[in-house]
Amino acid sequence: MKLQPDRPDVQTVTAHGPGWLAVNNEKIHSSVVIGSNGERFAWDCADFSSLEARHFAQLAELGAEMVIFGSGSRIRFPQPVWLQPLMARRIGLETMDTAAACRTYNILAGEGRHVLAALLIEQPAAGK
Repeated sequence: MKLQPDRPDVQTVTAHGPGWLAVNNEKIHSSVVIGSNGERFAWDCADFSSLEARHFAQLAELGAEMVIFGSGSRIRFPQPVWLQPLMARRIGLETMDTAAACRTYNILAGEGRHVLAALLIEQPAAGK
């Protein structure tokens, strides 16, 4: 699916599909964090089962007003205890599947909000 940004000066997800997404038309095949202030780095978790508290603590350090967590091909919620660093800094977190997270991030980033998208990009099972 192709996505079109409202503001061309903001880093956006321009397309996505099974096992990949594109940020400003650059295809990415592994989990990533992107932000409306230009943040972008590999998120070292291959799938939901590899997430730990440290992944969310890392997000809290970036000081965004909101984190959009894309949990992969389906919605799955992080353990509440993992969210303590975000709550301590009064950073909101919304959880949704990765495709919905991409769309939501683009809308909020286009509004000029300081938002992060922490996106799990899971590789499709062989034969799919």
